[in-house]
Amino acid sequence: MDNQTNTRNLVLIGMPGSGKSTVGVLLAKRLGLGFIDTDLLIQENAGRTLQEIVDQDGYKALRRIEEQVLLKLNVQHKVISTGGSAVYSARAMEHLKANGTVVFLDIPLDLVMERIGDHSMRGISRRPDQSLEALFEERFALYFRYADLIVKGAGLGQDEVCEAVAERLCSDQP
Repeated sequence: MDNQTNTRNLVLIGMPGSGKSTVGVLLAKRLGLGFIDTDLLIQENAGRTLQEIVDQDGYKALRRIEEQVLLKLNVQHKVISTGGSAVYSARAMEHLKANGTVVFLDIPLDLVMERIGDHSMRGISRRPDQSLEALFEERFALYFRYADLIVKGAGLGQDEVCEAVAERLCSDQP
């Protein structure tokens, strides 16, 4: 990465189970950047787990808190792992894109289901009547819209996804 990109952030988006947190830590180490997990910031800010927020106040409350946390982020030289629902806030995504390269960690629905298991325990921001399949389809369009780079993770281990992102950053960035 050149000097101009050294102050920029690397923003990871994708479904729960796509590897944003794990790959994010690996990327931060690989690229010499700091690491921020916005789900942890949300929990710290709210004093509750994501699931408690959804259970007590509903999924829209979680999205509002998430937007506030993302809009307050003013960092440089970080890998930022976002929550799967960050893309529902156009304001937050534009804020993140202003000083960041957005990477969509793209994995197929069957892999999401395999990795997250009982999704009701994951604090996933979704309508109560919404299936994981419907949520996947709804979010996929948003991930695709905001992504500067798309890295497919199916069949790859976390280290391989990290390498794929690092390679794409070096070759695709202006």
